[in-house]
Amino acid sequence: MVLGGCEEVGRNCTLIEYKNDIILIDMGLQFPEENMPGIDYIIPNMSYLKGKEKNVRGLIITHGHYDHIGAIPHTIPHIGNPPIYALPMSAAIIKRRQEDFHTRPLNIKITKASDVLRLGALTVSFFHINHSIPDAVGIVIDTPVGRVCHTGDWKFDFHPVGTAHADFQHIATLGKEGVLVLMGDSTNANHPGQQVSEKVIGEELDLIIEKAPGRLIVGTFASLLSRVKQLIESSERHGKKVAIDGYSMKTNVEIAKVMGFIKCNQSTLIKPEQMDAYDDNKVVLICTGAQGEKNAALNRIANNEHRSVQIRESDTIIFSSSVIPGNENSVQRLMDTLYRKGANVINYKMMDVHAGGHAKKEDIKLMLALFKPKYYVPIEGNHFLLRENAKVAYSMGWQKENVFIVDNGQIMEFQKGHGVLRKEKVPTDYVFVDGLGVGDVSQVVLRDRQVLAEDGMVIVIVQIEKRTGKLIGNPDIVSRGFIFMKDQQELIRLTREEVKKALIDNDPKSSADPKYTRERIRDEVGKFLFKKTERRPMILPVVMEV
Repeated sequence: MVLGGCEEVGRNCTLIEYKNDIILIDMGLQFPEENMPGIDYIIPNMSYLKGKEKNVRGLIITHGHYDHIGAIPHTIPHIGNPPIYALPMSAAIIKRRQEDFHTRPLNIKITKASDVLRLGALTVSFFHINHSIPDAVGIVIDTPVGRVCHTGDWKFDFHPVGTAHADFQHIATLGKEGVLVLMGDSTNANHPGQQVSEKVIGEELDLIIEKAPGRLIVGTFASLLSRVKQLIESSERHGKKVAIDGYSMKTNVEIAKVMGFIKCNQSTLIKPEQMDAYDDNKVVLICTGAQGEKNAALNRIANNEHRSVQIRESDTIIFSSSVIPGNENSVQRLMDTLYRKGANVINYKMMDVHAGGHAKKEDIKLMLALFKPKYYVPIEGNHFLLRENAKVAYSMGWQKENVFIVDNGQIMEFQKGHGVLRKEKVPTDYVFVDGLGVGDVSQVVLRDRQVLAEDGMVIVIVQIEKRTGKLIGNPDIVSRGFIFMKDQQELIRLTREEVKKALIDNDPKSSADPKYTRERIRDEVGKFLFKKTERRPMILPVVMEV
């Protein structure tokens, strides 16, 4: 079953169970949608494992992106703290992230792509694949029923940066030996053709770095270490200094340097506050914020909030990333701000300055041809992306009954080489992380926040006589996010009268009950304000008994 990632991009987590042996593949977070005010991120629901913690043999990590590892600090302590098997780069990022949390130490086992793990009745091995971060692997699970392969996030790149191309020979051997189920990434399954190689991007960026008349500021993902490596090496070749900005970017670059993935002279790297000591055409700044994130470095630079870097007309700004769905408005606002300041802005639609990390249709066809699975399960994407991925399989000759398009939590059952997609689902409701709270924000709380965000609130404060429930004095009305009270004195007066009327008309048998009084105020004031404004603010009655 897939506990997250089959109805959204993010929150990736897959569970495989055979008798008393359970393994998990990835445990990622999902960033909140626009209708989730206050939520930091969403993590997979682990309630299926309650009472089965002792059966969890391990968590296997495909790569170190947060949508695959971000939930670990929140979930692992609650499922028996099983061992986490990860390749060196992924393990280093998990360990670094864990420093921000005060939970017990993780049981991390650093593995190699050639390792074979025996976890109960299940045998786990790996196959090398390309992605936008080093140490990305696909997972092979040999079960007594058959072989299950999980691609993780992947693309085929014949000229990758800092690593070898995918291990086609190994993948073909797995396919020749027989694969019962292949679970495949769907993130770019709606795009025709093949993914652009990092070599093409590197050549384009190298030309821009060489010719840039002034400072070059590159916004990209903190986790896109292959791109950062290209930029640093190219800048060094052209005698330019490189500044790194953004907390997560600096952290990841330090990890990549320790791991030997990024190699450069120490003198090449400078701090952002040292940039003014060099000629403009000798400086490159690599920073976070290409998605328009509010507090990221590029946004602070654009809005003159950065302590040492301001935009100049001679600057060239490169957005070396695609736009994540949902971020279109914030990216457009950021670009508008940069254009207003006269900078030269380049994005991936103008030149080849970004290659995605996910396979397109032709890549998926090659993967299917190599693996030749009996059953194909599109994963990692919104429902329409799963459908697009399935269409690729249909075009290659797979029958609909052998392609499982699943919802989160839907059980797939395999025995004797035959698979069934069951209707039963295990719980996969959102678990919200909000500050230090994990799971304490329910859908009810979220709905309240949405109401407050859309129509605001009105607080009605009344004093009533404890014995009779009779109103004492005038009700007080306080509005937040609904109307500006100074401009709406008449509406406030009429609302106050409506409260008085509601309490005068009280049922004498119930009038001394403050709960009944609160409900009556809520109903009557809600109806009155909707009639007057066609808006539904949250009504909060405060009843004081005297």
